[in-house]
Amino acid sequence: MTTTALAIPTPASASSLESYIHAVQSFPMLSVEEERDLATRFHQRDDVEAARMLVLSHLRLVVNIARGYLGYGLPHADLIQEGNIGLMKAVRRFDPERGVRLVSFAVHWIRAEIHDFILRNWRMVKVATTKAQRKLFFNLRSLKPGSDTLSPSEVASIAQQLNVKEADVVEMEMRLGGQDIALEGHSDSDEDSFGPIDYLADPHDEPSVVLESSESGMLRERGLEKALHKLDPRSRRIVEARWLTEDAGATLHDLAAEFGVSAERIRQIEQKALQQMKSVIREEIGD
Repeated sequence: MTTTALAIPTPASASSLESYIHAVQSFPMLSVEEERDLATRFHQRDDVEAARMLVLSHLRLVVNIARGYLGYGLPHADLIQEGNIGLMKAVRRFDPERGVRLVSFAVHWIRAEIHDFILRNWRMVKVATTKAQRKLFFNLRSLKPGSDTLSPSEVASIAQQLNVKEADVVEMEMRLGGQDIALEGHSDSDEDSFGPIDYLADPHDEPSVVLESSESGMLRERGLEKALHKLDPRSRRIVEARWLTEDAGATLHDLAAEFGVSAERIRQIEQKALQQMKSVIREEIGD
């Protein structure tokens, strides 16, 4: 189920963001019976038109959710587009027999897609790489009482609310408060200007370093191939789908549906496979 196949309007296809928002507000909301009928038609008969109607009726939800992430400096249209992708994923996975409305089910998928987009694009340097850091990244702004630096008591309070370490709160506040610095110098005069890039050394120019890096890369690639061959077919499929294919990024839930097990079981298999691969690669490169 793709955007093209469903002919879903996008911010880019509208004359302006305002006209797009006005358009999605005009799509009628569905009753419980209409929603159940459309979801059943889509899942039982692969009725693409039914899926399109489910998506259209919830585009206004995406607009409202995306508006809450404008503080990260990314275009509202881009946030909406990513949220629409999450909405389509939700429609594809929605089960009307569970007794939950699509609006409640879709919120998680819409936010997850927007979160991933923000983390990929909010500055060149990644500011949130662990679960605790991601939690802080998306909550610290709203929990801060003001624009001043957090006091020790405020740090402790936020850490307790989010169940993270106080040191993580302090570090994330520093990261969010940091300013981007241009690498190249700028000057309006004819005189030379200098920037940080003028003082950065490049150690990769040394032939010995280049050769060492090349040999190390070959060993690691050989070790990775050997490690994959040592995995059973299911474990290899999970690792490749999650990390090694061009469209890598399959979710635990996607693979759980594929193998007919729980998402937690997929996570356990993945962790065990990665540990096994690390051991094989270490042996191969002699670390």
